Amino acid sequence: MSALGKVVRSGVRRRRVQTLVVGLATMMAVTVSVLGGSLLVVSGAPFDDAFAEQHGAHLSLQFDAGKVSAGQLSKSKDVQGVSGAAGPFRTATVTPRSDGAGPGGPLTVADRGDPGRDVDEVALRDGRWPTRSGEIALSADAPLIPALGMEITFPDLPGDPELTVVGVARSVTRTADAWVVPSQMPALTVPGGGGYQMLYRFTEADTAARITAGGSAVTRSLPSGAVLGKQSWLTVKETAERETAVYVPFLMAFGALGLVMSVLIVGNIVASAVGTGTRRIGILKAVGLTPSQVVRAYVGQALIPAAVGTALGVVAGHLLAVPVMAETEEVYGTSSLAVAPWVDLTVTGGVLGLVAVTAWASAWRAGRLRTVDALAVGRTSPAGRGRWAARLAGRLPLPRPVALGLARPFARPVRALAMGTAILFGTVAVTFTVGMSASLGEVMKAKAHDVADVVVPAPLPDFGRPGPPGAEGPSGAVDAPGTGGLPGSRSPQGSGAEKQSEADPAAVVEAAAGTGKYYSAATVRTAVSGLTGAVDVIAFTGDASWGGYTMVSGRWFDRPGEAVVPTPFLTATGARIGDTVTLNGNGNGNGAAEPVTVRIVGEVLDPRNDGMQVFTDVSTLAGAHPDLTETSHHVAVTPGTDVTGYVDALNKDLASLGVTAQAGGLGAGGDMVVTLNALSAILTLMLVAVAALGVLNGVLLDTRERVREIGVHKALGMTPRQTVAMVLTSVVVTGLAAGSLGVPLGVALHGWVLPAMGDSVGLRLPGSVMAVYHGAELVPLVLGGLLIAALGGLLPAGWAARTRTATALRTE
Repeated sequence: MSALGKVVRSGVRRRRVQTLVVGLATMMAVTVSVLGGSLLVVSGAPFDDAFAEQHGAHLSLQFDAGKVSAGQLSKSKDVQGVSGAAGPFRTATVTPRSDGAGPGGPLTVADRGDPGRDVDEVALRDGRWPTRSGEIALSADAPLIPALGMEITFPDLPGDPELTVVGVARSVTRTADAWVVPSQMPALTVPGGGGYQMLYRFTEADTAARITAGGSAVTRSLPSGAVLGKQSWLTVKETAERETAVYVPFLMAFGALGLVMSVLIVGNIVASAVGTGTRRIGILKAVGLTPSQVVRAYVGQALIPAAVGTALGVVAGHLLAVPVMAETEEVYGTSSLAVAPWVDLTVTGGVLGLVAVTAWASAWRAGRLRTVDALAVGRTSPAGRGRWAARLAGRLPLPRPVALGLARPFARPVRALAMGTAILFGTVAVTFTVGMSASLGEVMKAKAHDVADVVVPAPLPDFGRPGPPGAEGPSGAVDAPGTGGLPGSRSPQGSGAEKQSEADPAAVVEAAAGTGKYYSAATVRTAVSGLTGAVDVIAFTGDASWGGYTMVSGRWFDRPGEAVVPTPFLTATGARIGDTVTLNGNGNGNGAAEPVTVRIVGEVLDPRNDGMQVFTDVSTLAGAHPDLTETSHHVAVTPGTDVTGYVDALNKDLASLGVTAQAGGLGAGGDMVVTLNALSAILTLMLVAVAALGVLNGVLLDTRERVREIGVHKALGMTPRQTVAMVLTSVVVTGLAAGSLGVPLGVALHGWVLPAMGDSVGLRLPGSVMAVYHGAELVPLVLGGLLIAALGGLLPAGWAARTRTATALRTE
């Protein structure tokens, strides 16, 4: 081994604490960078690859067949800026029933003789494409769970047509839920119903503005009101990437903290090593090492633990990415997603390069030191630094060891600043994590709508559909409000009309002693023009505004024909508060499709069903659904009423109706929330550990540097406990200052990251979700900086207390 190699190896072995700190700091930075980079790639790559391979449609337009002809639509293919077009395809919105499994929600069906090629090539995942009437191919994203050979009937259509599923496919831009041959479409369309669909690709379609311009160009010559709905590929992409995109702002915050902390810690450790090893540097130069070799020796001492930390960080990043990758694989139906090798290489090279540059900048001073000057310097710190602080502290009515400790940071201000910075980042991480956990809790409350004290769930239909909010089904899960109102649905006790004629749970609830406010809810699955997939319409009887529905903007509805919707619904439809939307596929059991028009008056926070929901009054659906059944009831008891006793008494009255009341409560958090909380806890603990080790390194250097001074204090009568108090007090001021600054920075980071996370999943967060910090709760967070400082100073304080007086006095 060369002389330089021996110096590097010796330095790594001698400075074990510093080696550990550099390794952990680097591991933290690499873990977050690998995780964040991988998720950023995964969130976009599968969709982009599929979109390019299947020639996805940039814009899908739904037209009213009564206002525009197929010939007029065909001419739009030649409009300037259109690079490709497919259609017109006849479309219909129908509500199916499959093999006794119950209704699966409305389907948007399009007629296609083949899967297509130039625009929106539908990819077959199983089976084959329909070739004759009586056959249908279902989308893998359809409300029904597709299975080859499954028989689907349409009881709301004349003749009750029956189709056999022969294929399972997926349109990357989700242009339809199912496809049939053109000859089948007349049987799926009531007289005067149905529409046309056109799919376009544009020469420029990378922004919403360009897509809007392209849509205006192709519809300019068409009659007014001919367009019923539209869907941009950017909206579909945003929805598809939503599961992983939410993690990116969160990981960017932790990644920035980790990288900055790594740079500061590495720079501080190398600079401290140079400062405390000046005499050693002189000896190395005296025995023949050149200035360049000395600098390289210190850089090597930093790179060795950094390389080990980088390797461990890559492994940790891969492991932490597993649960999020699993969610993405489920979205795209693939099992091949993995961390891209180039992400590992980029992060590894970038972090090690950053460590090398930082260490070189800090070690440059060692190369410039003159050999004679270096040999003349001893270990004792120069006298005179911080004397004013020592004199001031000595005048305070404090024990002498405490006064000495308080003055110490002013003797080494640069070192104290480095320790304070490490504590600062640890405090920022803790504050941010506490706020994010509280905000996610508020989101889950808004999702659960659990303000009701008691919930009377709807009776489960015989095909086992889920129950109302707060109602636990066979698996114990909590589902969305109500489940009924679908044509042809049956309950264990017969039809909804028969059950209502026997007894009404609402009357029992109203008559119960202790009932305060209450409302009922039922859910109908419908469709919106221009959108594929089902939309849940939750219809309320009574005032549900108190039921835990958090408003983002606008107001709660207060009359028939009004509705509130979540943010993703507004984004997907392009609607705003004050606009109207038409709900299609509302079969009334007589073979007709009853459209219902509602005016949006408010924006509500509700992430369920990807935000594809509409909340309205039950009277709004009176024409389409005159007999909504399987309604859930939500009760707020009067003040002073015992909820348990109320539930027991109510259940006695409900026993004959086949339903059971239960106390309201939160359902389990979603997988995304659990994953985010777990990731934030792990990364915060890593940051706090690195911060504490950074303090430990600084205090250890300080105590070793002033070991002779400590020996003098002991010779004058300082006890071991007083020594510990002096060392710990030396970090008190630094810890409190860093904690006081770190808390507001953590609050500011929370205020930046949480809205970005909401935007990534298409949600706007109201003030109740953001304003989670309160004055009294911030005090413990400020003291968290003091705790980190104390944790880092305990070991050096114990070492100083155990040092023998004679040994300390002999040290120079």
